[in-house]
Amino acid sequence: QVQLVESGGGLVQAGGSLKLSCAASGRTFSDYNMGWFRQAPGKEREFVAQISWSGHSTYYGDSVKGRFTISRDNTKNTVYLQMNSLKPEDTALYYCAAGLHGNNLARKYDYWGQGTQVTVSS
Repeated sequence: QVQLVESGGGLVQAGGSLKLSCAASGRTFSDYNMGWFRQAPGKEREFVAQISWSGHSTYYGDSVKGRFTISRDNTKNTVYLQMNSLKPEDTALYYCAAGLHGNNLARKYDYWGQGTQVTVSS
């Protein structure tokens, strides 16, 4: 089992920045690819970013490419999502997820956090 706890969400004005954190506990964090997904009310869960177990490879959804950066610190069992140039359409509940073969597909992840709310005002 892997337990995931997100933090760092909040209310920010358009153009602002936020940094989300996801702390993991349980099994060996560095075994897992990590992902961030988001879900807005009435919409399907959307892939945001993925980072490989080593941190050497990252992958982003088209809507956040160039604005968001995923990173991880395996010594702290934590994955981060730096979000810059935020837009109102980035408003959603943001989830982190862990999967041995995690990629851009939600079904490839085995463990999920409870989510942290990000609200971007115009």
